[in-house]
Amino acid sequence: MVFALGFVLGTVRVLWGAEALGETVFVLIEVPIMLAASALAARWLMPHFGIETRGEALAMGALAFALLMLAELALATGLSAMTVREWLAEAWDMPGVVGTLGQIVFGLMPLLLVGTRQSSR
Repeated sequence: MVFALGFVLGTVRVLWGAEALGETVFVLIEVPIMLAASALAARWLMPHFGIETRGEALAMGALAFALLMLAELALATGLSAMTVREWLAEAWDMPGVVGTLGQIVFGLMPLLLVGTRQSSR
């Protein structure tokens, strides 16, 4: 669900948003939308898969982050014909760093949410 939304927003960014608003501005709009979707997905998936401990949440987030990075790398090298080195460099230049930080928070989302679920019990 979140990957599909990211693909749609990324396509809009590349085809329209970057030109209309500037890539950095569009990414600054895109990241909160993606994090909200990530929180909703994690809130739904965690009880569905019985994720209750911090360790389980961290494993869930790490798996999601790894799959996201593999998908990003495949799209960058497959569709954009970038090298791995170019992809990594782009991730740490503006606006890539904003997206990268958002992706890190995406991976941490289950851990962030399991803490709130445990404290509300």
